Amino acid sequence: MKNLFLILLLSVSLVGLAQDSGFKWEDYTLPTEERIEAMIEAMTLEEKASQLLDQSKAIPRLNIPEYNWWNECLHGVARNGRATVFPQAIGLAATFDPQLIQKVSSAISDEARAKFNIAIKNENRSRYAGLTFWTPNINIFRDPRWGRGQETYGEDPFLTSQIGIAFVKGLQGNNEQYLKAAACAKHFAVHSGPEELRHEFDAVVSYRDLYETYLPAFEALVKEADVEIVMGAYNRVLGEPACGSPFLLQEILRQKWGFKGHIVSDCGAISDFHLYHKVTQDAAESAALAINSGVDVNCGNSYHHLVEAVKRGLVLEDTIDVRLRSLLRTRFKLGLFDPVELNPFNKVGEEVICSDEHSAIALEAARKSLVLLTNKNNVLPLNPTIRNLYVTGPQANNSEVLLGNYYGMSNRLVNILEGVTAAVGGGTTINYKQGCLPYRKNVNPMDWTTGEAKASDAIIAVLGITGAMEGEEGEAIASDTKGDRLNPYLPDNQIEFLRKLRKNNEKPIIVVMTGGSPMIIPEVEELADAILWAWYPGQEGGTAVADVIFGKISPSGRLPLTFLKSLDQYPAYEDYSMRGRTYKFMKEDPLFPFGFGLSYTRFKYDNIQTSAARIKKGKTISVTCEVLNVGKRDGEEVVQAYLVQPGAGESAPFKKLVAFKRVNIQKGQSTRVTFEITPDCMKQINNEGKGIIKKGEYTIIIGGSSPVKDMDRLAIAEPVKASFTLR
Repeated sequence: MKNLFLILLLSVSLVGLAQDSGFKWEDYTLPTEERIEAMIEAMTLEEKASQLLDQSKAIPRLNIPEYNWWNECLHGVARNGRATVFPQAIGLAATFDPQLIQKVSSAISDEARAKFNIAIKNENRSRYAGLTFWTPNINIFRDPRWGRGQETYGEDPFLTSQIGIAFVKGLQGNNEQYLKAAACAKHFAVHSGPEELRHEFDAVVSYRDLYETYLPAFEALVKEADVEIVMGAYNRVLGEPACGSPFLLQEILRQKWGFKGHIVSDCGAISDFHLYHKVTQDAAESAALAINSGVDVNCGNSYHHLVEAVKRGLVLEDTIDVRLRSLLRTRFKLGLFDPVELNPFNKVGEEVICSDEHSAIALEAARKSLVLLTNKNNVLPLNPTIRNLYVTGPQANNSEVLLGNYYGMSNRLVNILEGVTAAVGGGTTINYKQGCLPYRKNVNPMDWTTGEAKASDAIIAVLGITGAMEGEEGEAIASDTKGDRLNPYLPDNQIEFLRKLRKNNEKPIIVVMTGGSPMIIPEVEELADAILWAWYPGQEGGTAVADVIFGKISPSGRLPLTFLKSLDQYPAYEDYSMRGRTYKFMKEDPLFPFGFGLSYTRFKYDNIQTSAARIKKGKTISVTCEVLNVGKRDGEEVVQAYLVQPGAGESAPFKKLVAFKRVNIQKGQSTRVTFEITPDCMKQINNEGKGIIKKGEYTIIIGGSSPVKDMDRLAIAEPVKASFTLR
């Protein structure tokens, strides 16, 4: 009774505060829509327009504070001081572990709330201090030359959807009344380079590719994760600017999918209408096209011209009201106009920022993201009491490789040299020299490295690139192609360095590769005894790499994209057709296929069964198989199910991922894995963009990678197959 009395007393007190303010929208007991309408009715046209910019101005006479909509948290709270740095997005996808990704993003939103609470106390309402995060990037990494592919979850729409759904759910939280933070699906739509042309480019796609490849992840995040924000892209799509496309923003997003959140433009995208796309004459016309098409908040300056656009008859004030309602709903969902005591997220404190718990999650994510590509003669794992170890390479002692782009600042960065040094025994001799520069030949002709390396028992060479070579337009400062990698090879001087290490040297060479995009590395495969792909692994990257190299854990990451053998296998970069792209549409075998990754143990697939040999249209079929650990170590396997449909290679992809599951199996043990193949899995998209299900024979392939012709070369378990007929 005492607790009930205190609750009632607090409620009466809060009601009194709301009613005494004089502003109806501050009365939290009223329905949200009523509060929003009251707020809009109190504003002048100029005040309404001021709220539709990324930096929404304060309106002191109405007690409405300033709010900046722009924040980032691609793999940790970014650009806002101290925060836990998780693996880059492409590395998170390599975990094939949605449950882990939800745990990662929940930790990120905890830190986001803590930082927001501190910012409000400090009257800091600047950029990167808010709760609306323009993350995740769910564009399809259709071409490995795209510098921003590292921000995505890879080349497959299904994997992208599953990882993206998990990220959004963790970021937004599961409170019935309040969002912990607001997530954003970007960049809508058909956006994946070239960076140099993104402000003027027209992505021309077939309706089949549009609905089969470029839109599914956006639809999944809207319908299954209730994402709060969608960001329009810079480019045009089928002739219309993405941020000025009624087809994308109204017909598909609002009407077909039922999106209820708000839409933001990419930064400066609306001014591109008249500056580069040449579809409008001036800023007022551009603002009118964007707001009439559905963009609620303009990142940029174009909406400064909204009042002018109203006066010129280009925009109705009612349209501005509609857009403002969408934005205010988000602010109310975040609890920004409610008493502090009502929102549980206002209690999150500074102690969560870079906490031990979050560091442990970052380490788990880094460990599960690492992909072992080759391991000749089982040279790995190394013994941590190895007598003499040589560590070299331009990225070994470089903490920049931990970060990728859109990163925060951590005081707990462990680079690869540091991780290796901490992992070996006290009696191990470790020598380190950088060996070569990252991107150009050494000026000093003296070679102190390769001779000393030959005296060691094993060599760890950390090669690859950083965000200086790949990334967003203007940010990759060592790139002369606006962050894209038009020649996606390891830099020539690093290949030459590896050749020198190998020459007349039979000692094991373990190559650790950093980078956020696939490279053409047949020669690295030939020269190295083992290749461990590390991505940009976050603050615990060095520890995770060492844990794999010295066998503390067995590697379990899988490629979320395809590594090709040569540049000849790539279609033209500007061509957005999916013909010949990704594992779904390629005819030739790649160097390393989508879904691939080695382990220190061996798995076997057996005894596949379907719940029926024939099914009717519209029915779901179950498929099960046994996965055995027949090796000498415990390990985790990513079990993947691929579907081959009638018309494969013509009316449908050659194969497509329809389910996956990460399982932990002890040595000598087995587990049964069951997947549900739903009608939605069986759907294929026709040339009109419509989903159809064809009668005929379907084949399910279950294994540890996407299937290729020469599975023996990969040294992984042979997949198992089963078929059923759809009548």
